[in-house]
Amino acid sequence: MSVRTYTVPAIIALFSVIIIWLSLNLDKSPPMIVGDSMQPRVFPIFLMVLNLILTALLALQYRRTPPDRQSGERIATWGTIVLMIPFYFLATYVDLFIAIAIVIFAMSLLWGEKRWSIALLTAIVTPTALFLLFDTVLRIRFPRGLFTNWWYS
Repeated sequence: MSVRTYTVPAIIALFSVIIIWLSLNLDKSPPMIVGDSMQPRVFPIFLMVLNLILTALLALQYRRTPPDRQSGERIATWGTIVLMIPFYFLATYVDLFIAIAIVIFAMSLLWGEKRWSIALLTAIVTPTALFLLFDTVLRIRFPRGLFTNWWYS
């Protein structure tokens, strides 16, 4: 095993540890501000612990079967980078969840999903699940947009 094989998992793990450390340094919010919901530090710590677990699994997978060398970047990689431009404008000026749905649909097709129905289903279910998780479970409200104006009114 070469050190180069574990470079990506090491960078991801380092990033996760830094975010956890930064999150632990956040001040606690008074109950008057957060009410009965979670402190602001909980969610990033949860995500980064999950990230560390997945990174450990990635390192184990690399140990069993090292990744093949690839030549150059694929068109899907550059297409994904380009999709961030319309995502920004849609999320800023239209609605975050409409932007997520459109970009997920486009990325699914860009990365090789042949079935439009699966790409469309993913584009509808994912932002809906995210919205319901954050809005109802975590009680985090989103910036106003077309969908959120309708939902919150």
